[in-house]
Amino acid sequence: MLQPRSAQQDVIEFLRGPGAYSLNSLHIDVIETHAALIFLAGKSAYKIKKAVIYPYLDFSALDKRKAACDRELEINQPHAPQIYLDVVPICQAHSGKLTIGGPGDVVEWAIHMNRFSDDALLARVIEDGRAETPLFMTLADEITRYHDKAARIVDATGAERISAIIAELCDAFGSANNIIGTRQHACFSTEMDRQLEGVRHRLDERSQRGYVRRCHGDLHLHNIVVLDGKPVLFDAIEFDEEIATIDVLYDLAFLIMDLEVHHLRREANIVLNHYIANSADVTNIAGLQALPLFLACRAGIRAMVALTRLGQAKSEAARALARKEATDYFASALQFLERQRPQLICIGGLSGTGKTTVARLLAPQFGSAPGALHLRSDVERKLLFGVPETQHLDASAYTGEVNEKVYGNLMHKAKLALLAGSSVIVDAVFLDEAERDHAQAVARDAGAPFDGLWLEASEGSMIERVTDRTGDASDADAAVVRKQLKRPADNINWHRINADGTLDQTLSNCSVALIQGNAKPFRT
Repeated sequence: MLQPRSAQQDVIEFLRGPGAYSLNSLHIDVIETHAALIFLAGKSAYKIKKAVIYPYLDFSALDKRKAACDRELEINQPHAPQIYLDVVPICQAHSGKLTIGGPGDVVEWAIHMNRFSDDALLARVIEDGRAETPLFMTLADEITRYHDKAARIVDATGAERISAIIAELCDAFGSANNIIGTRQHACFSTEMDRQLEGVRHRLDERSQRGYVRRCHGDLHLHNIVVLDGKPVLFDAIEFDEEIATIDVLYDLAFLIMDLEVHHLRREANIVLNHYIANSADVTNIAGLQALPLFLACRAGIRAMVALTRLGQAKSEAARALARKEATDYFASALQFLERQRPQLICIGGLSGTGKTTVARLLAPQFGSAPGALHLRSDVERKLLFGVPETQHLDASAYTGEVNEKVYGNLMHKAKLALLAGSSVIVDAVFLDEAERDHAQAVARDAGAPFDGLWLEASEGSMIERVTDRTGDASDADAAVVRKQLKRPADNINWHRINADGTLDQTLSNCSVALIQGNAKPFRT
């Protein structure tokens, strides 16, 4: 609740006026959250902590607000130096005059930031249709860098951290049965506990191996801004180290959940797949076992926050909006807990038949949110050699021995993902019958349905496609296509797909084949 601190009210009124910034004719925009006020003045922004106390934070005293400002700068400036500048005092002279950084006693502290346009927020970029696939791949890269730099917290409490979150959610929903519903609350509690028990060992193992880190903690669409075409993460949690000390996949799950509830499954699938593909380490693939639980927790937290706003709302319109958000997010949490049976789909064919494009578009349609794990031989080969995806490899990287390692790694990852409950789409040439047989054996051993698609196109189409390709992991060129054509694949027992037409036609052909086969596409 807001503490009766008239001194802060004076500061707020001061910062609302243009005189505070020597910009007499400027209108000051103000953004208010439950714990902060941001004053937007010209090219600058000043953020103060509100003198409030909540169960999870205490900003009631000036020294506590100063510590929170310092911590926010410390956490965010390394990742967003173009936004976060410094912490400045709001001072009051003996005459009573308030200034930013002037003479007198310090009566408040503010984080000084460079202002950015609301149009740069990722949520707005998506809403305006300005977000293309490369942006989400770059975003996954940025999150990977953030997590790689984050401090590791090695302990055995990975499961206990999530257990505490589940307990808090269940208590909150139990106190709101008139909104959530008694039956739905019981279903949520039972299923959350059941799934936690199923992944308890996995979470503790991940914690012991350093996958619990001091993360962002609040990674959603309104805390990512696109500056100069690049995504920048900002406004990480500063007020509670425990809330931000979490499994890296749980940190990522907030963004995936946010994309999912905004009906952006394709984008969520791109982020997850590119994040997983950034490392040769298979630990995060096995960790996908916990992703449905993580997504449900994230949606549950949004529902709980909406319930809090509902209790504080002063108008009927505000109450109606908060109630709808609470029930919608709670319904999403229940949906995330509904796991789909994992399945393996392999897409083979010569270079230039469009395997990767088809796989990328099919992946969101299969499996639990946000869709299937997309494994690609071209990416796996670059991981094997420890080079960036777009770095060209010479012929020595394409020997029979190397190919065997690449396909072996692909199948190992596919099996781990299937056993973790994730559907998988593997995209590779699969020219050898032994490679195709191995893929089917992996699905059989994991108890998962299997479907294979074999894409076929004319020599001219394949050569044109590989020649036009830029900025891609594939090293195939016209010479590679001609070499592959001299060694045709035998005994193809997968669905043969005509990929010579448009992309829509190829996708339609694939979908028909998969529906006729074993694959079960996701349905909302």
